Amino acid sequence: MPYSHVVPINGAVNGSLHSSGLLADAFSEFISASSQLEASYRDLQQEVAHLGFELAERNNALTRSLAENNRIRAALQQIIDSMPCGVLVLDSDETIVTINPEGRRLLEVGDSPVGSLRDLSSVSRVDFASTGAGSADAIDREVCISSAAGTRWIALGNRKLSCEPASHDLDNEAPRLKSIWILRDITANKLAEQERESARNAMALAEISTILAHEIRNPLASMELFAGLIAEDGNASPWISPLRAGIRQLSGTVNNVLNIHAGGNPHLVPVDLTACVQSAVEFVRPIADQAGVVLSFRGGRDDLRIQGNDNLLRQIILNLACNAISHTSAGGKIDISTQQISRPEEMRAQVKVTDTGSGIEPSILERIFDAGFSGNGDTPGLGLAVCKRLMISHGGDIQVFSQVDSGTTFLLEFPIK
Repeated sequence: MPYSHVVPINGAVNGSLHSSGLLADAFSEFISASSQLEASYRDLQQEVAHLGFELAERNNALTRSLAENNRIRAALQQIIDSMPCGVLVLDSDETIVTINPEGRRLLEVGDSPVGSLRDLSSVSRVDFASTGAGSADAIDREVCISSAAGTRWIALGNRKLSCEPASHDLDNEAPRLKSIWILRDITANKLAEQERESARNAMALAEISTILAHEIRNPLASMELFAGLIAEDGNASPWISPLRAGIRQLSGTVNNVLNIHAGGNPHLVPVDLTACVQSAVEFVRPIADQAGVVLSFRGGRDDLRIQGNDNLLRQIILNLACNAISHTSAGGKIDISTQQISRPEEMRAQVKVTDTGSGIEPSILERIFDAGFSGNGDTPGLGLAVCKRLMISHGGDIQVFSQVDSGTTFLLEFPIK
């Protein structure tokens, strides 16, 4: 049989060996690439693990930072809420960022929703716009709020703050202006200021009154002397008695002004109380006669001595008698008496002044000894206040018993020494 193609045995073997070498090289390269890939994968896993650890650390740090920010924010809010003054924070468009409880209380807005300064002005009746809210300057102003609870004064202080935007928005956002309002209740300060002003006015009035009283007293004494001389004349005019009554009333008022503003303790000496009271009754008798009131005196003892001042004791009787005359109608009676009484601790001298006048309303009975208080508004309200002060300076007591439309009794008691 003829052979069309004959392959030599040695050639076939060489070809097979060559193919096996190529395959071995390829496999070796594959093994090498696989090893490199495996090493890269391990490196990648390590990098991923490292990045994951860093991410977890940063997340933890961010969580701690947020928690700290929240804690600080809560602490600041607690501080603002507990501040004794009102705090109001506004954004640049006058939107209310926060208002603390004291601010709500001062403005009397309660739990009403207030989102803007305009809302707050409407609810609180405080015109914040007129305080210069849109100005960049600091504003301080006092406002008065009247409500059912009374009148209160509030001081408003406005300060502008520049809040810088976040760092990544520096190129796109302008600084945001915020304003902080501080509200303080200054009602007590205002009342104290008014009281100081009233005290200054009262002191100035007292000085002027004392000066005028001193200037008036000397001419009054001369007028009383000449009126007495005219009364002793047999041809005296019937008008001399009303003249003497008017002079003595005016003299009593002048002495009240001097006594109410007098300082220090009076000089006390042994005084015959009965004789002193009888002298005062005779001094006031023309006033009672002019009013048509019967004035009587009864002395219990001729020698009822106390430590006192003649002029001041007569002033007490003059004030009580004039007060009784002014509240007793014509035809009424006023009885003044002295006596010695026994108390458990000591013997005391008593003066009783009783009238049949209109009496004193129970509602004002406790106020009649207050300086400036007048039951009917027709008098300066000094007479009974002077009586109280002079009785204290004598170490004595004064009491009053009254019944409307039935009369009034004043009891004066002095220690006997």
